Amino acid sequence: MNARSNETGGEVASILNKAFELLYSFNDSNRVMTLSQLSRASGLPKSTVHRLLARLVDLGALEHHRSGYKLGLGLLQLGATTPAANMRELAIPFLVALQRWSGLTVSFAVLRQFDIVVIERLSPLGETFNLGRVGARLPANCTAAGKALLAEEDLDDLLAFMPERLPLLTPQSITDSSEFVEHLRIVRKSGVAREYGEAQVGHESTAMAVVVNGVAVGALTLSGPSGKAGGTVCGRTEEALRRTVRQLETRCTEFIGDDDERARLLPRTITDPAPWDSTG
Repeated sequence: MNARSNETGGEVASILNKAFELLYSFNDSNRVMTLSQLSRASGLPKSTVHRLLARLVDLGALEHHRSGYKLGLGLLQLGATTPAANMRELAIPFLVALQRWSGLTVSFAVLRQFDIVVIERLSPLGETFNLGRVGARLPANCTAAGKALLAEEDLDDLLAFMPERLPLLTPQSITDSSEFVEHLRIVRKSGVAREYGEAQVGHESTAMAVVVNGVAVGALTLSGPSGKAGGTVCGRTEEALRRTVRQLETRCTEFIGDDDERARLLPRTITDPAPWDSTG
């Protein structure tokens, strides 16, 4: 590759980085942003932001909204084609039934590196848990879903790759990697993961991994205020969670059948590298 090609490649990478800086400036608190706000949030000059905004609008990634900009439906259309979105479609009927029966918040999450990403959540009126919205990315060590998913991995490999100090969301979060892996060994034996105020004070969760073809493709979680989720999920509700997970595993297995191509429509397949393996 000649110098000109390297230069062009670098320019493209720089443009992409800047475009995504703008896109990631949007969040729950900033759903509509002006050019000036985007410039401040991204750290990019207004002239650069103006040029990028025009192109992102043309591509459907952003849309005009009165005097500002908002994320475009083009991104929603792209997101709907991901394996995680396909998994969501398979899981939703089971989540609905479990939420109606339990009266608790039900969510489904997948693993990304040492985080979980929530791909669906159904909550009762008055739910006070603010962190687990759809699309939220949370440290796996602070969540029941993250524990359930990581417990299905090779724990010795996990300890080797995991940073020594883990993220902290509350004083109850487990931040020592060695302690956390020992905790995961207990989770693996029981098949059930719990967190007590580790993601948000006053909130508890219980989760189980959904395992298809020997691989955890996601985790189903029941959660609620402290004392409610912890008290109920220990009995009949935990059994309902376990039964729902088994039903969803059966549904995923039926969906795949003998079709290797369909297996690729789940968030992970048996040929995927471990989620923290950057070589995959």
